[in-house]
Amino acid sequence: MAWTRRYDETEPQRVNKWLGQSGVCSRREAEALIEQGLVSIDGETVTDTGRKILPGQTLTLSDGGQAAPLSVVLHKPMGIVSAQPEAGQTPAVRLLTRAALVGESPSIPDRDTRLAPLGRLDMDSRGLLLLSEDGVLAKAIIGPQSDLEKEYLVRVTGRVTPEKVARLCHGLTMDGRELKPAKVSVVQGQELRFILKEGRNRQIRRMCELVGLHVMDLVRIRIGSLRLGDLPEGRWRVLTGAERAGLIGG
Repeated sequence: MAWTRRYDETEPQRVNKWLGQSGVCSRREAEALIEQGLVSIDGETVTDTGRKILPGQTLTLSDGGQAAPLSVVLHKPMGIVSAQPEAGQTPAVRLLTRAALVGESPSIPDRDTRLAPLGRLDMDSRGLLLLSEDGVLAKAIIGPQSDLEKEYLVRVTGRVTPEKVARLCHGLTMDGRELKPAKVSVVQGQELRFILKEGRNRQIRRMCELVGLHVMDLVRIRIGSLRLGDLPEGRWRVLTGAERAGLIGG
């Protein structure tokens, strides 16, 4: 099925840039689609990779040009599970409504859309959650060879000491296995910054318990090059082609 969208911005914009911002594909992929003759504006095939689309015009990506699988960035609130809810729980995908969308999306997920969370974020935590049907992106983020950093801001109770911070960085064992070295620092007072390259179940909470600290609030703010930024809690947007390329490229 062809992808069609009316351009409603006030100023002309290069086709490849608009497709990238819409999350359809990267700018480079858009240029390749144009060269293949798969992009048209108001029924006219686009042949110039520098072509701009004007306000009110309609762009069509033909069936031969497969748009990138849908990937979304969600600011997950507390009380929402990433996936596989038990009775009475709300899964993150239910938050992906038109009313909660920031910007534009080529489609609005429904009950048949298979969007999987790329990385754990438990019900008691909040922040950046990626949901995607993109297998390549999933491998880059949660595959066994992934080396992407995940960054968290964590508020704790208990006495924070240099010795405890040092143990959090290196020297803890969980479930009989040594944890990978972490980067842990004090932001101020009882707030810590964690940067991890693995994602064991409730890892940060359990790490803190091992050194006599208790997590009161945990928010993920970054996955690799992707940052939560100012996306409001409970809102979502489409991952752009440039962001996807940055994550896949490491």
